[in-house]
Amino acid sequence: MAPTIKNKKVGKRSLQNGKSINGRPAKKARISVDSSDEEDHISDNASSSESSDVSSEDDLDDLDNIVSSDSEDRGAEEDEDDGDEEEDADEDEDGSDVHVENEEDDSKGNEENSSNHHDEQRKLLKERKMQRKSGIQVQHIKSLWEKLRVKNPLVPKNVREKLSNEIWELSKDCISDLVLKHDASRVVQSLVKYSSKERREQIVAALNGKFYALATSAYGKYLLVKLLHYGSRSSRQAILNELHGSLRKLMRHREGAYVVEDLYVLYASHVQKQQLIREFWGSEYAVFRDTHDGLTVEQVCDTSIEKRNIIARNLLGTITASVEKGSAGFQILHAAMRELVKIANGKEISEMIELLNEQFAELVHTPEGADVACTLMAKATAKDRKLLIKSLKPHVETLLKNEYGNIVFITSLLCVDDTVLMFKSFGPSVKDNLHELITDKYARRPWLYILLGLDGKYFSPLVMKDINRYIKMSEETSKKPALQRRYELLNKFAPMFLRCINKHCSEILSENLGCQFISEVLINDELYEQLSEQETDLFKQVLDTIITTFKGDISEEDHPIQRPFSTRLLKGLIQGGKWNNKEKKIETLQKVEGLGADFAARFYDDIVDSSNLLEWITNPNSSFTVVAIYEKLNEQDKGNQFLRDLKKILPEIDASNEDNKGAKLLLKLVN
Repeated sequence: MAPTIKNKKVGKRSLQNGKSINGRPAKKARISVDSSDEEDHISDNASSSESSDVSSEDDLDDLDNIVSSDSEDRGAEEDEDDGDEEEDADEDEDGSDVHVENEEDDSKGNEENSSNHHDEQRKLLKERKMQRKSGIQVQHIKSLWEKLRVKNPLVPKNVREKLSNEIWELSKDCISDLVLKHDASRVVQSLVKYSSKERREQIVAALNGKFYALATSAYGKYLLVKLLHYGSRSSRQAILNELHGSLRKLMRHREGAYVVEDLYVLYASHVQKQQLIREFWGSEYAVFRDTHDGLTVEQVCDTSIEKRNIIARNLLGTITASVEKGSAGFQILHAAMRELVKIANGKEISEMIELLNEQFAELVHTPEGADVACTLMAKATAKDRKLLIKSLKPHVETLLKNEYGNIVFITSLLCVDDTVLMFKSFGPSVKDNLHELITDKYARRPWLYILLGLDGKYFSPLVMKDINRYIKMSEETSKKPALQRRYELLNKFAPMFLRCINKHCSEILSENLGCQFISEVLINDELYEQLSEQETDLFKQVLDTIITTFKGDISEEDHPIQRPFSTRLLKGLIQGGKWNNKEKKIETLQKVEGLGADFAARFYDDIVDSSNLLEWITNPNSSFTVVAIYEKLNEQDKGNQFLRDLKKILPEIDASNEDNKGAKLLLKLVN
């Protein structure tokens, strides 16, 4: 039995306590229902689990290992013997041909004996397979399945139905014997995939009472997921009903945890999800599930302190065991964590942080997990927050680009008083890729918060509602006023924003979201106020870089003026303020220098001038820029050269083009 022991050691090394060989948590894996993964092979995740948790189904599987192992060992021994004999022949001074011939004869004899031994082993193995329960039927079923699963060329539908019917007739009386075998289980998976709805219902009925065994089987779990994937609503409910009461036990099982995760994420309805989560509260809520239907964990805990303590203890026990098994990335576990943090006291929050601080980044990819992460960050002490920030630091780019992870980062900005720690932890990590982050749908939001606060332009009411809830939670542990904390962050991050824009200006201007971000950075009194004298020089340098970007032939397709969002940015810089939609007017900046009339005059002198002013007016994409220059310079009584040049070319302006509304408006304003 040496091969079996050897395989077990490999399994422990591959996936011990849900961790990889290097000790890091194993990535979350979902059981695939794709036929190529489940019918032709067993996935890599299953392989490591099978070798560690599942012993051979019977002596025949051991015999397979023994045969292959003996073959390898004998082959190695024969090679060594041959090598020794060759060396002896080389050392023989007489070079006796007779001696060599004798050695060759002996070698051939050993090979023949070994081959005969292997043939006898294979014959014995085949005979035993045929003698075991349903052996002849299984062999016949497998031969039909080999025809059914052919993909190239694809089996015609009528042939496939015929083969499926034959397999079902042979297997319906012994299906419970097939589903836990590694090869026969794949036969039933194919049957589920290619059968009719009625046939699938029959298979579910035939396996009734076996679902827990399937969930905990290294091979059977794939069939169970197949039944969930292709089964009807009633089939899923039947499976759920049978597994009910065992979910906490399954979550601690290496194979069963994946089945529960798929059931929760992919196949359960909202009502069924609530039923699954209530089971984690404790035995009372698993047995009397109808009694507590519709109740939230807060409502139950409000009725009794004793009940609260029992529920918290049960949740914490299940969560701890699952995390230690390497299931920290599972969404159903995140849902259980969310139930706990809703009712947790300070001590339990600290226990959760201690348990999760190394796997904290694994929470942020699900809505439930992100809610847990934000709650822990909001309720944590200053010391505990340092642990959480340290855990997030290596994953900051992935965190920011995640739909839910960016809310976790924003919550950190809102709650952590140590702004120096926040900048040192995340500033260097994002500096090189900031130009990519500010043009990402989700990754830009934390930086917009630093610039503008929780502006409704960029944060939806639902997001604002959640963030305000976390702010309220943090009131006991966060001491600084929110505005002071944001200004401190702005002071540290503003120079990084300016350097990024200056270095990647053309690339950022080519994106709509990038132009929005540049606008919020430059047309911002709060940011300008935080800049030092040296940094204001950098601000002016950024303005110069933007002006330079608009040089060139405006008729070319890749010119920035051809993009509407670039034109909007340019208009905002010329106007020197932001449009107030409520009051329907421009709110002019009071502190920023270099925008408004000054920017308009510089832009005309450096980019437009008298040589191409007419071209800018007659181009529909650039005419409104000239309108903005005229309005600003005329308002400030500046730009006498621009006004003189404009009067010279007024007769040449063609207002007949219906698409060029900017030229028409300019003529109207001038006249």
